[in-house]
Amino acid sequence: MTYCVGLKLDRGLVFMSDTRTNAGVDNISVFQKMFFWEREGERSITLMTAGNLATTQAVVSLLNERALPAEERGEPSILEAASMFQVAKLVGETLREVIKEQARNEGPQAEGPFSATILVGGQVHGGDPRLFLVYPEGNFVEASDDTPFFQIGETKYGKPILVRAYDPAMSFEDAVKLLVVSFDSTIKANLSVGMPLDLHVYETGTHRNGVRQRIEPGNPFYETISSGWGAALKEAFNSLPTFKFKDK
Repeated sequence: MTYCVGLKLDRGLVFMSDTRTNAGVDNISVFQKMFFWEREGERSITLMTAGNLATTQAVVSLLNERALPAEERGEPSILEAASMFQVAKLVGETLREVIKEQARNEGPQAEGPFSATILVGGQVHGGDPRLFLVYPEGNFVEASDDTPFFQIGETKYGKPILVRAYDPAMSFEDAVKLLVVSFDSTIKANLSVGMPLDLHVYETGTHRNGVRQRIEPGNPFYETISSGWGAALKEAFNSLPTFKFKDK
């Protein structure tokens, strides 16, 4: 399992992913799930993956191998696509291609285990920052004012805080704090999601990768937020009215 979130803010985009993969409680590993492409001054693209590890690694490898100038390949690559919509379309086509190929090798009953979903966002010069959720079938949807963030993987534990506290006008610093709370809630509820966490903050109009950071276990900020959030929840709970049973 995994957990990845992409937030669309007035100031730009914020991405966070965990790094845990497992094939049972006794086979836990750390793998990167956040990937970057950049042509400084022209585009910045961030991609996060959830699902079958072999599938997602194959997708990223193909995107990297095909990141050649269009005149050499005869078709645009992720570094040549004219817009973020075309980037999402290319990612979707690559994902569908990989799943179809793996299913063909293993037989028609094997398509399910190779499933994966992808978040891809960024900005290409001439367009606005955009964020897309790409499904295993290759189709995708775009974040909007009504749906300003996407989650993939183990989404249910970290969603309530996002729904209640997200504000498109919030600062990058507050957005990171919000995501840390969301990830902390998920990690405490599900052992298949774990640290370290990868973070990328993209600022609108820069057309280059922004702040990138890995939050390791024991990170002082993470530990402060985790303990502080737990204490704040207990305080808020205790401040609520007590339920009264009716007299029999």
